[in-house]
Amino acid sequence: MNRIDRVTAILVQLQSKRIVKAQEIAERFSISLRTVYRDIKTLEEAGIPLAGEAGVGYSIMEGYRLPPVMFTKEEAIAFLTAEKMVEKLTDPSSRKYYQEAMYKIKSVLRYADKDLLEDMSSYIEVVENPYLPAKEKSPVHLQTILKSIADKEVLDIGYFANHSQQYSNRDVEPVGIFYQGSYWYLIAYCQLRQDYRNFRTDRISYINQKGRHFEKQHPSLQSFLTRMSKEKEMFNIVIRVDKSVLKYFGDQKYYNGFVSQKETGDKMEMTFVTASLIGFAKFYLLFGEHAEIISPPGLKEMVKKNLDEISKRLAV
Repeated sequence: MNRIDRVTAILVQLQSKRIVKAQEIAERFSISLRTVYRDIKTLEEAGIPLAGEAGVGYSIMEGYRLPPVMFTKEEAIAFLTAEKMVEKLTDPSSRKYYQEAMYKIKSVLRYADKDLLEDMSSYIEVVENPYLPAKEKSPVHLQTILKSIADKEVLDIGYFANHSQQYSNRDVEPVGIFYQGSYWYLIAYCQLRQDYRNFRTDRISYINQKGRHFEKQHPSLQSFLTRMSKEKEMFNIVIRVDKSVLKYFGDQKYYNGFVSQKETGDKMEMTFVTASLIGFAKFYLLFGEHAEIISPPGLKEMVKKNLDEISKRLAV
C-alpha cells in the first residue's frame, strides 16, 4: 500500500471509534510507531482536527466528519459475502438491519461496482449441511439481547433447559452472545440462580426488557469462553484409516475435532481432539472396518462396549 492510500485508511480508522492507539495503527498496516507518528503529523498538517495523548491514543474532534469514503471492489464483495452469511446465520431483525446498512453502502458505490454486486450475488450462497438435522425456525432474539447488553438492562426470559427437561422464568443480566455449532448462545448472570449461566437462544420461548437497569460490572465475554474451553476435559485421539475411505468423511471429521493428518504407507494417520469420547466412538463405528485406533486405549474399550450392545440387539 502506498503512503497516500495508507494515510487515507488511517483517517478512516480514526473515524471508526472514539480513541485509536498508535499501536493499533502500526499493527494494522505492519509499520513502525515512528511511521505512524509521521502519518498522523501529515493528517494534522492537512487540517484534520486531531487530539492525542501519550499512552492513550488519538481521536478526532467531535462533530468532524468527511463525506462517505468510496469502497474498493474487494471491500464491496466482502460486504456481499457477509450479507449472505447474515441471511442464514442470524434472525429476521438482524437481517433487516443489515439489509438497511447494505442499502447505505451501495448508495456510495460507483455504478460499475453496483452492477458488479448485482452480478456477483448469484455466485455466492450459504447452504445448510444436508446431513445435519434441519433446525427449527425458532426466534433467537439477537437484537433484543444486544440492545439490552448495550443499555445494561435486565431481561425477563422463559427458558427450557434441555438437560433437566424443565421450563422456568428467569431475570438475567446479559453479558454477551456467541455462535457455536449452528446455534447462538447467551451468557448472562441469572438472578434466580445467583450465578452465570449459558442459554441457547432458540430455547428462549419469550424475552422482554424489564425497564430495570443493572449496575454490576460483569467479566468480559472472552473470559467466559476461555473458562468454558478449560473446564472441558479434552481427549487426544489418533487413528489410522485406509485412504480409500477418506473421501466419505466430508465435514464430519471437522465436527468430531479433526486436527491434522499424515501419510503412513497406504494409510492416513489422523489426529482429533474432542470433549466427547462417547461421541467419537459412535463416529468411529461408521468406518471402523477400515480403521485402527492408535490411542487412547479407553476409546477401544468404548467401541468394544458399543459393539457388544449392538450384537446383543442383533441376536434378539
